[in-house]
Amino acid sequence: MSKIDKPQLLNGLRLFLLAVGILMLLDGFYVLPEGKQAVITQFGAPVGNPVTAAGLKIKMPFLQRVQLFEKRILIWDGDPNQIPTNDKTFIYMDNTARWRIKDALLFLQAAGDEARAQSLLNDIINGAVRDMVNQNDLIEIIRSSDWSPEYVVETSSASDLTKPPKKGRDAISRLVLAQASKDALKYGIELIDVMFKRVNYIDSVRATVYTRMISERKRIAAEKRSLGEGRKAEILGKIERELKEITSEAQRAATEIRGKADADAARLYGETYSGHAEFYSFQKSLESYQSILGSKTTLVLSPDAELFKHLQSPSAR
Repeated sequence: MSKIDKPQLLNGLRLFLLAVGILMLLDGFYVLPEGKQAVITQFGAPVGNPVTAAGLKIKMPFLQRVQLFEKRILIWDGDPNQIPTNDKTFIYMDNTARWRIKDALLFLQAAGDEARAQSLLNDIINGAVRDMVNQNDLIEIIRSSDWSPEYVVETSSASDLTKPPKKGRDAISRLVLAQASKDALKYGIELIDVMFKRVNYIDSVRATVYTRMISERKRIAAEKRSLGEGRKAEILGKIERELKEITSEAQRAATEIRGKADADAARLYGETYSGHAEFYSFQKSLESYQSILGSKTTLVLSPDAELFKHLQSPSAR
């Protein structure tokens, strides 16, 4: 009986060792995908340096585990926060940032995973943004570093609106990045950039700001209308003056022409009547009759009156 069981036992042992060998062979290799990096742990403790090159890799089977981390750029998108500026204006700041895992081993030890890293970045970036916003006026947050007074359309009476920012939004964003990067490096995180996605007034301030904006727009509109009315009066005055000049010149020319015509007519009349004095006297008498005698006019005159001398026959005269 023992002779029969021994070969079976050996075969079983060979099969077991073969299975174990296959499992060890399978578990001793792993593939690191492109865009990933790995940290090898043994009994929960990291072993060696992070693996960053993609391809087929070897590890100790069963005893070691592979933890994969992103090597690509990741996005952090924080929640809007209410922050007061240096000039005591409360605003909502909505920020975003890009980051990546620079040191996978340190990241595993300090942060653990991406969810924990996002929570850490909330504290790091929001704290840096709050510090910078508290130290600067609102105008520094909303205007870019290359802002110029030329961008102002018909400036307001507020002189600070025409002044360029001392730093500007871009410079403050870089300061936030520099401050937050120092803290992020402790967790194996590299911050690439931090951007202000949206800046807005809080609800309690927004209504007042809108009212002030409407008032300012009305003031500018009234100023525009006043300038327009002044320009209108100037144009109408100029037109009226030119019209009077044209009319005066036309009247002068007309008077000059009439005077010249009257002079020519008088000269012609004089030349004509000087040679026919009797006819001239007769014509003037007829014109006198027309003006003196009307339809209901009655005159009592002697027959030899001077008025009728041209109506008498030559024999009567």
